[in-house]
Amino acid sequence: MKKHLTIDLNTLPEEGKTFSGELDGSIFSFPEETIQAAGPMLYDVYVQKFDNEVLVRGNLSAPIEFTCVRTLIPFIQTIRADDCSLCLEATQSQIDLVDALRQEIVILFPDYPRCDEGDEEIECNLDSRYLAVDKPPIDDVKTPSRDEAPNPWDALDAIQNDSTDDAQ
Repeated sequence: MKKHLTIDLNTLPEEGKTFSGELDGSIFSFPEETIQAAGPMLYDVYVQKFDNEVLVRGNLSAPIEFTCVRTLIPFIQTIRADDCSLCLEATQSQIDLVDALRQEIVILFPDYPRCDEGDEEIECNLDSRYLAVDKPPIDDVKTPSRDEAPNPWDALDAIQNDSTDDAQ
């Protein structure tokens, strides 16, 4: 499987050309063990050159294995970049699109991956013992009424009053 998508700009037709295929999942290398490629990245892009720029438009998708932030269960979620557009500088006669295409997928990763958002939905429940909001409201802690609650400004007023008394 390919690890590079090199476009020869000298042979690229003026009206552009469509490129489709798969790139090896090893193009995604992540330092964390919680994220890894679960298959190849599929691409279907249209490439066209304008002066010193290359316009790339198309669709990308890649199955990525994440670890759920709630349950710590690994799951697969296909990340899709539909109708993405890239404009790259053409400084040489050949350009490799792999880095730019990979970046388009990576920026779409979820901030907090959850297994109920994966390709095969898994019920994403956290054990209620670990959630304070799920604990019974019966406890020995008394919430003081507004009149009984301490006023934080009193402490500041006391400091100010002490410093004015010392100055006199």
